[in-house]
Amino acid sequence: MVDSFEDFKLNRQLLNAIEEAGYTKPTPIQQKAITPILAGQDLMGVAQTGTGKTAAFVLPILMKLKYAQGDDPRALILSPTRELAMQIEEDIVALGKYTDLRTVVLYGGLGPKTQIEKLAKGVDIIVATPGRFLDLYLVEHISTKLLKFLVLDEADKMMDMGFISKIHRILEIVPRKRQNLLFSATMSDLVHKIAGDFLAFPTKVEVDVQATPAETVAQSLYYVPNLKTKLNLLQELFKDLDTFNRIIVFCKTKKIADNVYSFLVRKYDEEDVRVIHANKGQNTRINSIRAFKEGGIRILVATDVAARGLDVSDVSHVINFEVPIVIEDYVHRIGRTGRAMKSGEAITFCNPAEEYYIKKIEKLIRQQIPVKDIPEQVFIEKTGFEERQNIAREIDNQKRKDNPDFKGAFHEKKASNNRASFNTKANASTRKGRFDGKANKGHKSFKGNKKR
Repeated sequence: MVDSFEDFKLNRQLLNAIEEAGYTKPTPIQQKAITPILAGQDLMGVAQTGTGKTAAFVLPILMKLKYAQGDDPRALILSPTRELAMQIEEDIVALGKYTDLRTVVLYGGLGPKTQIEKLAKGVDIIVATPGRFLDLYLVEHISTKLLKFLVLDEADKMMDMGFISKIHRILEIVPRKRQNLLFSATMSDLVHKIAGDFLAFPTKVEVDVQATPAETVAQSLYYVPNLKTKLNLLQELFKDLDTFNRIIVFCKTKKIADNVYSFLVRKYDEEDVRVIHANKGQNTRINSIRAFKEGGIRILVATDVAARGLDVSDVSHVINFEVPIVIEDYVHRIGRTGRAMKSGEAITFCNPAEEYYIKKIEKLIRQQIPVKDIPEQVFIEKTGFEERQNIAREIDNQKRKDNPDFKGAFHEKKASNNRASFNTKANASTRKGRFDGKANKGHKSFKGNKKR
């Protein structure tokens, strides 16, 4: 068992930076991963967010690169989102503060001019999203001929976001002789596939059972009938200012995130709430995340764009205002709290159409989420007609996924209404036809008489 970072034989510059960053003892993923990476082995690491895996690959890379050299990058770290890329860069800067190694972070959402200027000054480590990296490579602002390390971080999220073709394109342009590292919170079929293409006889290290939430996170579940009642419950919970002191509220869609944000802004000081999603500008998102990290705001409303890469150690609560459809995202969402061995709480609101995904999530994490009763003081709203129809339609779609022959209650009701409507129209048409027939007959007779 490795009890100290000094046991890894890291140089004094790194050890001083580790101490100043507040790291006291290696986490389980660091204990298992750092030694084989230092030994030059390809590695597949399975670990949740918040377990210290970024330092598990950053420290060995800093140790092996040692100092700035030349103009071309020697390490490439690929990330699925700009937020995670920025977080990785922050960790590299903190841990490499006593080295002269140069890091450039590349991501889309803003013009490439500044990034190109930084690359031109020389770089040792590139942290990038796959799309922006390829864009700058194809216009010859990046040379890959000296790359010694290639890291895929959050590989499962990359696969979910459809990056597999870009990853294969990158594998074609990097040197064949290199050290490869892949980290993922879950091991889906696509991750296994890319691992087979990417890694050569890898060492596999795993902490905890796959997709098991951290033990520091207390989970709970409320069955809530509709959107308005979810908002009422949210308001009731947030009355406890001391307990709910730094919160992330996760929503599935930008529209719902904006609606929740608007509701909260009406209830609390506007300076206490922010919302981030894909439609928000890059600077707005960066500033909102920074303010949340620094404690300037209490509530951050977000879509899953922020579920990874948001490394804040003192998040008291994660609220799943909506249950994620990509069930693995549940693990990543609740991994935003209970970080760095601190305790946290994850609360999920579930309407009737979301129960399907809760069952799948419980199967994934191999545990039941404890159910709580809605507090008596929370007013339970009546579900509106449109929302009721949407819930019924979604439940039918779920049953149809599991059984393609299933027609569905919503379908049958609609079909019955259609048949009734059709019969009514048909009867009316028949009556109209009889009337028209008599009228036409009379009309012809009249015309005929006129001719005679």
